[in-house]
Amino acid sequence: MTLRSLLTIVLLATSLSLTGCGRKAEPESESPRVEGAAVVFPDTVKSLPGIAAEPVRRGAERVLTLPGRLVWNEDRTVRVMSPFAGRVAEILVQPGTTVAAGQPLALLSSPDFGAAQADARKAAADAALASKGLARQRELYGAGIVAQKDLEQAQAEAARASAELQRAQAALRQVGGELGKPGAIGVGAPDRFALRAPIAGLVVERNLNPGMQLRPDQPPAAPLFLLTDPSDLWAQLDAAEADLALFRPGGSVTLTSTAYPGESFPAKVVKIADYVDPAARSIKVRLSVPNPERRLKAEMFVTARIQAAGFDGIAVPARAVFLADNHHYVFVRVDAHRFERREVKVGASLPGVTEVVSGLEPGMQVVTDGNLYLQDILRDASATQAALRQQAR
Repeated sequence: MTLRSLLTIVLLATSLSLTGCGRKAEPESESPRVEGAAVVFPDTVKSLPGIAAEPVRRGAERVLTLPGRLVWNEDRTVRVMSPFAGRVAEILVQPGTTVAAGQPLALLSSPDFGAAQADARKAAADAALASKGLARQRELYGAGIVAQKDLEQAQAEAARASAELQRAQAALRQVGGELGKPGAIGVGAPDRFALRAPIAGLVVERNLNPGMQLRPDQPPAAPLFLLTDPSDLWAQLDAAEADLALFRPGGSVTLTSTAYPGESFPAKVVKIADYVDPAARSIKVRLSVPNPERRLKAEMFVTARIQAAGFDGIAVPARAVFLADNHHYVFVRVDAHRFERREVKVGASLPGVTEVVSGLEPGMQVVTDGNLYLQDILRDASATQAALRQQAR
């Protein structure tokens, strides 16, 4: 028993003994009195420092917050490299430029590209010659001048020449060239090759300079051009292993950024890694973030918020509930000077919040600071009464 408890017992016992002898004791004006399970302070007490109360509220939820980072959506991003060796002759776009699919980005002077065009022209000439030879052999075969094997050989030569022409033309189209088209890159400049945009998007990086020599067998450390569609980004999160059940493909997540205080941005889970980082015990989670106004930027730090749990019952601060004799109690502030202890039944627990299933009603105020002090007063009074009963025996 604490020293304060012993002093309280002695004072209460002295007061009771003086009263029993017919002598009126002078009460302490600032001392609280106990009425059953309630602690009542005198009306002369203007303030109760160390005792604070908060109203109960209905419902509570736990929101999980995780740091994240915005990156480019790789499904809408391309890194442009040169398929041919050559020298950069002219740069046609700069970072920040919006380009269409197929738009030239830079011009290269490439002997390899000239050789590819020469192969295509040779294939076109061979195909034309083979086609004429096949037509002539058909006429001669119809007149009975040549044998059928000669006609079949001509058909085979024409088929091989046509296939070679298709291959050469497809190779040119793949790199943005087209043999013989008026105004096409390469017409009039056989070695001039246009590096084209594979998709429509925004040029966010340019890593080449005029006169730079390019070699496909020795690729640069960075792509020549980086193109992306910034209207949709990805957010990368590291979720704890224990929180994995909160994430599911298609689930909604809210993002916030210090760049836009008070605003939130919707996102959806698109990918959950199939492995756990053995060192950090975390799991990579990828979010899709719509960005139609392009306010969010790649490499920006964000905070992801996802609802983890909740309940609809009466919620009180966790520090308002205390355990005594295997029972849960709270102190209810009835008025400015009266505090009544209530036994409660608790339910779910969230960080900092406890659900009360029974014992409280909406509108009540529970003591959050000083409840143990009030409990000490009740305990001291109970100990004093027990001691007096023991003396009476």
